This record gives sequence, C-alpha cells and structure tokens, in this order.
Amino acid sequence: MAKRHEEWAAEHGRVYGDADEKQRRFEIFSDNVRYIDSFNMERKYNYKLGINQFADMTNEEFVATHTGSRPRNGPRSMTEFQYARVSDLPSSIDWRITGAVTDVKNQGSCGSCWAFSAIAAVEGIVQIKTGQLISLSEQELVDCDYTDNGCNWGWVDKTFDFIARFGGVSSEAEYPFTGAKDNCNITKLSQNKAASIGGYEYVPSNDETMLMKAVANQPVSVNIDGSGSPFQHYSGGIFDGPCNTTMNHYVTVVGYGEDERGTKYWIAKNSWGATWGENGYIRFKKDVEAKEGVCGLAMYPSYPTF
Repeated sequence: MAKRHEEWAAEHGRVYGDADEKQRRFEIFSDNVRYIDSFNMERKYNYKLGINQFADMTNEEFVATHTGSRPRNGPRSMTEFQYARVSDLPSSIDWRITGAVTDVKNQGSCGSCWAFSAIAAVEGIVQIKTGQLISLSEQELVDCDYTDNGCNWGWVDKTFDFIARFGGVSSEAEYPFTGAKDNCNITKLSQNKAASIGGYEYVPSNDETMLMKAVANQPVSVNIDGSGSPFQHYSGGIFDGPCNTTMNHYVTVVGYGEDERGTKYWIAKNSWGATWGENGYIRFKKDVEAKEGVCGLAMYPSYPTF
C-alpha cells in the first residue's frame, strides 16, 4: 500500500508538509483504497469507484472544500417555463457532440460549483443561439457576484440574475480563474462582456419529464447531494446512489441517453477536473421512482434564457 500511495502522490503532485502529515494522509489513503476495492468487489451497483485526486481526503474534508451550495428552504417562486409544451423529444442528446460544451474545468478547493455550473449553462445557450462557443469567466462571478458567497457557496438562479443585470460576463481569457476570491475588477465587470443572457427560468420541480424537455433544448444547472463517499470516488458507470436530497453541490446536465442494457441516464458536467469520473462527467440514472431524481437532481433545476 505504501508504494501505491507514493505512486499516487507522484501522479497527482501531492507534497506533504512533514512526516506526520504524510503518515496521516497515507492512513486516509489506505482506508479509502480499501473502501473502493470492497465496493467494486460487491458489484452491487451499475457504476465503479476509482482512486482519484481525492483519495487522501476524508469525506468530511472533501465535502468542506469541493462542494459549494446549500439546501433551499421552502418552495421557489414560479417563473415561466418556455418548454412546457415541447413534444417529440429526441430519445437522446449530447450537447458535447453538438459543440455547446467547453472543456471540463476545475474549481479546486474554492467552493464555487455554483459559478461553474451557471457558466457551463450560459456557455451552452450562447453557443446554441449564436454558434460561438466561448469559455466564460467563473472568477468574475466569484469576485464580483455579491448575491452569492465567493468560495463558500452560492445559488445559480441568483448567479443568472446577476449576469443578466450586469449586462453579461467576461471571457475566461480576460478574467481567468485563480482558485480564490479576490477584489472585484470593476473595470472588467463593467465592460468587455464576452456573452450575455436575458434572465433565467426554473424547470418545474420534481419532474424528470420536464427536465428532459429543458435539456433537449439547452444545458441545465441542477443542485444535487454530492456528499457521499461513492460520489467522491466515482469513476464511471450510471450512478444511482446511495445519496440523499440535502443539496450541497451544483453540476450541469448536458444531455441524456440510454445504455445497451436499456438503462436511461443523464449526462452531467462536473467542475472537479477531468481526472474525476468519466473524464470529468457523471451519468445519473434517469426516470427513477423517486420524483426528486437521483441525489435530488430534479428538485431545483434552472437555466439561463437568451
């Protein structure tokens, strides 16, 4: 196990402050590897776990540093849902293939999943409407969006509203991500917008059919429970729990489909880099019995309007 840890640390560039810290991380790594191996040997689920960049972190550390939303209190206010009467939906769609999704990004230990999810959804609708795929700035939102909370937490509907009210958002090239909240660059906030939106709409809660109607037309931000050890170590397959509906993380649904065994799934873009999951993505089981969807993904979906 010690050699396994050394090789993993070299691969992920992990350097420890002293021998005590290295020993502590080795023990956590060992516990996680044993858990991963045991989970995979059971073959109880339709997905597998793997030794990723979070393998030397406890689950508590992982949740504290790599999520970034909070549960909602009570129902949301209603908005128009422009796709309510859409019919003849495609049996599958993948906005990555159509060119509406940028490369997977990495929020690091800045709890800004809200910004990454919102930006992925904005990048998608802008490309769909204009034909231009532009990587947009999460950092501008982390620094300047006073309605959210930087590297602590946020809600994407407030983010969409902020982007609309301030006339758009800068490009990533113009305002690159640093992994920490800094003072807002007022000059960049007030000019040189790379893309803009008109506002946002909610998908009706607890209805995967309505979510499908929205995703068939554009990428959609969803709030989920991303706190469990299986989610931390997910490496591939169709994820169907265990998880609950205590929201603490945002991802962006960029498609849906069905595997060779007839299991339907959602395709979600995460913001933990390409070494997590399926090259940075996760597939959630679709059309489950629980109306909230797997990990609550159908509870609070929203998307930007153009």
